[in-house]
Amino acid sequence: MECPTEMHLLAPKRILRYLQGTKDFGIFYMKGEKTYLVRFTDSDYAGDQDDRKSTSGYVFMLGAGPVLWSSKKQTICTLSST
Repeated sequence: MECPTEMHLLAPKRILRYLQGTKDFGIFYMKGEKTYLVRFTDSDYAGDQDDRKSTSGYVFMLGAGPVLWSSKKQTICTLSST
């Protein structure tokens, strides 16, 4: 980077502060315990009353701990389903 700004220095500091505060968090698995991968998914149709956009989301859980999740509002709103 030829000319770093203060914003470039604040971003890594923010990440390090986040990691410092979450270092004791984790998912614990017991040895010999059966773990199953479970997926939950849900969506709504035109759930946002302001712009009529839909939202969908999912979560993958291994045992009792979530390992992957996402929630996203659609980017465009169509006027017809045909």
